[in-house]
Amino acid sequence: MGADQANPSGFWEPRKAIDVNEAILYRKGSSWADPIPRLQQKGRFDGDQNHASVAEIAAFLSTMPAASLLIIKEPRITVLSDIWFEAARRTQHDVMAVIAVRHPQEVAASLAAHGRVSPQLAGALWLKYSLLAERQTRRLPRVFVDYSNLLGNWRREITRISTMLAIDLNDDNDNAIDTFLEPNLRRQHYRGPVKDMFGTDWMSTVYQALSALARDDPLDESVLDAVFEAYRTSTIDFRAMFEDFDNHFNSTLLRTLFPPFISRRVRAATALATRMGVSPHRLGPIANFQPARRRLAPAKPYSSRPVPSPSEPMTREAHKSGHGFL
Repeated sequence: MGADQANPSGFWEPRKAIDVNEAILYRKGSSWADPIPRLQQKGRFDGDQNHASVAEIAAFLSTMPAASLLIIKEPRITVLSDIWFEAARRTQHDVMAVIAVRHPQEVAASLAAHGRVSPQLAGALWLKYSLLAERQTRRLPRVFVDYSNLLGNWRREITRISTMLAIDLNDDNDNAIDTFLEPNLRRQHYRGPVKDMFGTDWMSTVYQALSALARDDPLDESVLDAVFEAYRTSTIDFRAMFEDFDNHFNSTLLRTLFPPFISRRVRAATALATRMGVSPHRLGPIANFQPARRRLAPAKPYSSRPVPSPSEPMTREAHKSGHGFL
């Protein structure tokens, strides 16, 4: 993925990998900006569709040049890690993970600048991706890297990665790396405490745990498990609630068919039916209700007798003839 105004040095994400991931997410009814961990629900990657997705990824990996070390940076892999790891093993690749840890407010600001994402959605995405990145790599060789530490002293962090993963990352291009890693690459800066959202301390709890991992401190997995389960359950419950409201009370069709002047008549008809002892559901479609019409007496035959002027008193005969009726 090439450069743009938000990231002039480029994203360093292979477009083909993005295309494959976007197609898989689309088939699963999701996208990169989906805050719900719906793909982690049991049964979402079973059957033929799962095999087809693994085959797509394996085909992409097979096009990579032969090398002792293959590095792929693509955030969507986080939500599709199971099938990516399986595809990697099928193509004879050993899987390791390097996970960047960045302050959630910096991520939110970056997403807002790049994709005009609200702070609330950005916070939810940071939480979901951070939880899944840790959760899905627990049985793999992995290392967590603080983003600010990487930019501040990349040599130290590369040494950490090499040691933790037992791989050789030594290179003779130190000067090129120094030239590339300019201070202005970090466009978002935030050093204050995490601003929690959603009425919980989930974000600060997760950031604290991941920051500890970036310092090579031990992790209490149960803490992140509790946050993940609470977040997953909440997203499912709130999604069901919002869908119920939108589908039954706030859909465009309902708002079009039942504006206030219509719903007022429905309530009146329901109240009348209740007083008459008729069950409201037996009233039939609303279209069957017709407004009451005033019945007027039929007009009398036309008479040629003169109509009295307004200044003249109406005679009994004029009243009987109907000429005095307006």
